[in-house]
Amino acid sequence: MSVMKRFWIALILSTPMLANMILMPFGVMMPGGKWLQFGLTTIIMVVAAGPFLQSAWASFKKHHANMDTLVAIGTITAYIYSIYAMVIHEAVFFESAALVITFVLLGQVFEERMRSSASNAVEKLVDLQAKDAEVIRDGETILIPLSEVIVGDVISVRPGQKVAVDGVIIEGVSTIDESMVTGESMPVMKKVGDKVIGSTINSNGAFTFRAEKIGDDTLLAQIVELVKKAQTSHAPIQKLTDKVSDIFVPVVLIVSIMTFLFWYVVLGATVSNALIFAVSVLVIACPCALGLATPTALMVGTGLSAKMGILIKNGEVLEAANDLQTVVFDKTGTITVGKPVVTDIIGDPQDVLSMAASLEESSEHPLASAIMVRASENKIIPPKITEFRAIEGKGVEAMFDGKRVFVGNDKLLGDYQIGAEMAVKVQQLQDEAKTVVFVGRGDEVVGLMAIQDEPKATSKAAISALKARGLKTIMLTGDNERVAQSIANQVGIDEVVADVLPGDKAAHIRELQKTSKVAFVGDGINDAPALTTADVGISMGSGTDIAIESGGIILVKNDLRDVNRALILSHKIVNRIKLNLFWAFVYNVLGIPVAAGLFYGIGLVLSPELAGLAMAFSSLSVVTSSVLLNKVKISQQTRIV
Repeated sequence: MSVMKRFWIALILSTPMLANMILMPFGVMMPGGKWLQFGLTTIIMVVAAGPFLQSAWASFKKHHANMDTLVAIGTITAYIYSIYAMVIHEAVFFESAALVITFVLLGQVFEERMRSSASNAVEKLVDLQAKDAEVIRDGETILIPLSEVIVGDVISVRPGQKVAVDGVIIEGVSTIDESMVTGESMPVMKKVGDKVIGSTINSNGAFTFRAEKIGDDTLLAQIVELVKKAQTSHAPIQKLTDKVSDIFVPVVLIVSIMTFLFWYVVLGATVSNALIFAVSVLVIACPCALGLATPTALMVGTGLSAKMGILIKNGEVLEAANDLQTVVFDKTGTITVGKPVVTDIIGDPQDVLSMAASLEESSEHPLASAIMVRASENKIIPPKITEFRAIEGKGVEAMFDGKRVFVGNDKLLGDYQIGAEMAVKVQQLQDEAKTVVFVGRGDEVVGLMAIQDEPKATSKAAISALKARGLKTIMLTGDNERVAQSIANQVGIDEVVADVLPGDKAAHIRELQKTSKVAFVGDGINDAPALTTADVGISMGSGTDIAIESGGIILVKNDLRDVNRALILSHKIVNRIKLNLFWAFVYNVLGIPVAAGLFYGIGLVLSPELAGLAMAFSSLSVVTSSVLLNKVKISQQTRIV
């Protein structure tokens, strides 16, 4: 039976007893008297309180005590004593047991409503998914259900329609509203070769695209799954809460027994009055608010970050991101645009391009792509080569026209000769922050290709914001020192570690971790080990699947400024968890003396039913505190407003 149904049963059945409590001083008594109270309370104990009793018993058998233990012992004590008092014709307090259950369930209803509200954002994303697609098959456009779309289908999208699945535009130009996935309010211009995201809305142009990811592989499906996992995860601070509860509950049971003995034995109070104080202690001390403090803030916070295009995978990552001292960046595709272009060719252009294109034709490296684009522009058809061999961290070589040809970086210069004039050119190009690719034949460098990758427009602002937070920034790249330092100077990076082989990035991260907690921001396959090794791995949304899988935080918008936003969000969420824990714990500590009757002399007392109501509202206060996280807004300038 749902919490809501149990609450309504308890509320309806306890309302007559509540009315009897209010009207009794005026001489108005409830028809049926004690027997009716007994009947109503019995139904509440069996139907509404049943799960509390089962949970408490299960914990007892495992030699543990939980929140339900206090509720179960308190209400059973009140219920059994009332049966005994009814038999010997003394005052009963069935209403205490009934109303405590009602108010505890009211607190759980608040929690359930909050959980439902926190997950609504995710459910709304699912609801926004397209239901069908206009697929071009055999030259005809047919409308089919989304479930029948397959990878490779060519899909037509008209103005105002939703993009059915993830893919790449093959014809047409348009602007697309991607706000429901990335949080970016402005429509994004898309052209041939650009990727489109399923469930986003086409604005004013028509285009066709090729489906690349369908079903659970789409970005939307992955976002939904990641947010769900994050909302049900546990932050390390939750373990502290669990430990506190393990100690707190037995202590409260002891305090409750001591309260009864003090009032009954020392002060000579009646059994019923002493029992009221003891039960009040049990109920007011129930640490429900303590248990809600972490998961509610976690649910709301991760849901909020998803709306902003920042996916936080779990509570452990969230907490780690709140305590960083160093942020390390990959260069290509992270700080820079990641689409380098050939800017200079030294040597015979046709000869140099022809050799370079033949060797780089099958490579997926960004520099190789730049070479192939330039070769295509020059209408060069790469000649056939043989005995192709990759030289790790240096380049590639092969046989062409009976001679060995090679393309690579300056690490090759230990094996090949370079003329003095060409060496001067290398220095000039590198001083201009250009990557130099060496092209050679035999044992001599015969040409140079300068390739440049510009920093992203937002990189400088992103680095500046992180430095303003007191974080050290480092660039870790396989590029040479001069190029890396030039880019670092442009964006304001504190330190550069260049000429790093792909397999060595994780080792550098481990070295940095000896003195500080480290975040690594990257986007490529070669970044995956570093992303996994770092205390917090942050993946750019445009990165490879394996990089996204390795990262603990994913920046869907591919905006480097979101690194700082993610850290601000983590700080806000963790602080809200701590605030919730503080108030929940203080509430319990302050409430117990009042419930135990220490202030009885000045007329300040707390009956079990009022203790239950106060406990319900303490849970509500924690839930409200967490929900208020939704009011946090982070501007482009990364200020909290």
